[in-house]
Amino acid sequence: MKINMATLRPVPLKSLEAYQHINPDSGFPTIIHPNYNLSVKNHVPPDPPLKEFTPAKDRGSFADPEKKALFSVAKPFHVTESIGTELRDVQLSQLNEQQLDELAALVNERGVVFFKNQDLTTERQVEIFEHFGVLDKHTTQKESKHFIVSGSSADWRTEHKYTPWPMTEFHADTSFEVNPPSYSMLRMEKHPEFGGDTAWLSGYGLYDELTPQMQKFLEGLHAIHTSRFQYETTIDYFGDEPSRPPIDSHHPAVRTHPVTGLKSLNVNLAYCTGFAELKKAESDAILQFLNLHIHSADDHYVRWKWEFGSIAMWDNRATLHRVIPGNYPKGARRGIRTTVFGEKPFYDPNSEGRQQREERLQNGTTNAST
Repeated sequence: MKINMATLRPVPLKSLEAYQHINPDSGFPTIIHPNYNLSVKNHVPPDPPLKEFTPAKDRGSFADPEKKALFSVAKPFHVTESIGTELRDVQLSQLNEQQLDELAALVNERGVVFFKNQDLTTERQVEIFEHFGVLDKHTTQKESKHFIVSGSSADWRTEHKYTPWPMTEFHADTSFEVNPPSYSMLRMEKHPEFGGDTAWLSGYGLYDELTPQMQKFLEGLHAIHTSRFQYETTIDYFGDEPSRPPIDSHHPAVRTHPVTGLKSLNVNLAYCTGFAELKKAESDAILQFLNLHIHSADDHYVRWKWEFGSIAMWDNRATLHRVIPGNYPKGARRGIRTTVFGEKPFYDPNSEGRQQREERLQNGTTNAST
């Protein structure tokens, strides 16, 4: 059957304040900042910003490097060379604490781990994630221990003209927090046949593909991560009421993973607006390059097609991700996400890149500093 694509084109989301201000000459909205929306300007968040804390030692640090307990009940299949592993013939709900620690270590190394046909309930998902740390609560999260994820069928290429937050861009979950998330898990309860896939990129791979000169340059910078655009847009676009005020954080542009000890690019397109040490024109030029770098990294990219009962667990410190928009009906996509706080991002000058480590091990060298 031939599909008439014209009938699938989404209607602009009229709830955006921009669509209430149509230019009479062009017939299109005037591009305005959401602060002109009184609902944004007048919103008073009830809670203060989060304070920095030191989380418990990462569960991946307690794992057997060979992951014998996990692989005794699950078969790993690498989806791509750089990122993504699917675990088959296993129910995540049945893993014990040792196996969960080894799962964390696998996620640390592979960025994202996938499961299909799972029997996991929301209650068990929350219980499992409490093993990995302190549960994070998103600023627009209604439930205390999990976040409901839907999707979008809006024409985001047009909507981005009228709202400052690039909602569908690559990001690490709430990277602007002083303690950004370490692990996230999404379990899909409902999903359309097509559309709504999620793509991940390896932060290790993104770092490795830079020249040594660019690596060194970025290692000396702090990226400015802000929640301001998300804060304003979630009010304007979704009608949400964020519980905390917007914040800006300066995190290392290259961070060291606390378990693997590997360097990962810590710049994303949804939350980063520049670099603390650079002038604006310099920041804009570097961000433009990194936009191209991120979107051309097909060799460090994996795309997951969701279905009912499938699960992804990923490491926000070593990956970026984005949902792929689709032309599905509203309400056709629903997932449950759990997230835990991680450590404050840090950069260790004695750490190494993944490719550098592989070359060192191939040469028989045991110490990263030699």
